[in-house]
Amino acid sequence: MALSISKLNSFIFFKLPSAFFCGVRVKEINEKECKATVTHRWINQNPFNSMYFAVQAMAAELTTGALVMNEIQKSGHKISMLVAHNKSSFTKKATGKITFVCQDADLVKEGIAKAIATGEGQTFWLKSVGHNANQVQVSEMWFEWTVRVKQ
Repeated sequence: MALSISKLNSFIFFKLPSAFFCGVRVKEINEKECKATVTHRWINQNPFNSMYFAVQAMAAELTTGALVMNEIQKSGHKISMLVAHNKSSFTKKATGKITFVCQDADLVKEGIAKAIATGEGQTFWLKSVGHNANQVQVSEMWFEWTVRVKQ
């Protein structure tokens, strides 16, 4: 059974409360991508009157991690997941509603399948891109996920 938007947003509330209170919400998840939004507000601002970079990172990581969680759940195996590395690029001040999208579901499926088939840990980089309401890119973030089938 695939993860639903409401299950993911409940997960954020109970397991990632700082992301929840900063306004991070999943808006869509399907076989190809995951979308999450966060709106610039007082609680998530930096001293330069834009969204704090860590809040952007929470939303971006969520889009990649939700795809990994979804594929693990569909596999029926017990698989551990962990971010090993991340990198980011910021190109414009993040103000207003920012939408992060990860479209790397195929890389996740491939990595999980290989981990199950070989029994060895796998790593893969997933990209999430943030755009403002005018579709201008504000940031791009990469997360290296590691997955391993639990014994």
